[in-house]
Amino acid sequence: MSNKRTFTVPTRDQVSSTNQAIFDNLSSGLGFVPNLYAYYAKSETALADYLALQNRKSTLKAKEREVINLVTSQINGCRYCQSAHTALGKMNGFTDDQILELRQGSASFDSKIDALVKFAKSVVENRGHASDEAKEAFFSAGYTEATLIDVVIVIGDKIISNYIHNLTGFAIDFPVAPELDAVHV
Repeated sequence: MSNKRTFTVPTRDQVSSTNQAIFDNLSSGLGFVPNLYAYYAKSETALADYLALQNRKSTLKAKEREVINLVTSQINGCRYCQSAHTALGKMNGFTDDQILELRQGSASFDSKIDALVKFAKSVVENRGHASDEAKEAFFSAGYTEATLIDVVIVIGDKIISNYIHNLTGFAIDFPVAPELDAVHV
């Protein structure tokens, strides 16, 4: 018989006053506190640190960050982040079909986005040792070394979230993204 640990998401009254203030700001801005953010509040500093990382200035547009978030979450098998970034991807102008294609690691609908998603996929799959082909396509599409740094920071941000959810499996509080049927990522 397995003693599988159950991980719970804290409520506002179960976190520190510092994190309660962050919960209040998130509720004002988003209309709710996503379970992932709430879970970070079990640590005194992790939620503020994570939000600072996520909201840093970047050479990447919000839509480009979603491309990286989607492919990284797919490779890492994080259903929570696949779901959250499907919703955010739609808010940033991607269609359902485009989101599924991005999760598979390509973007036939936009050559620059295609270079970005293929680069991000190669970085994640190869633990930073992206293929020369993916790197050259990335730079040929007009991205810079500053953008390369920002891509890696977004990947790192997403790996943190992917691993937290993969370890804990708390409830997904976004519309659940469709599974990719028989797709090799």
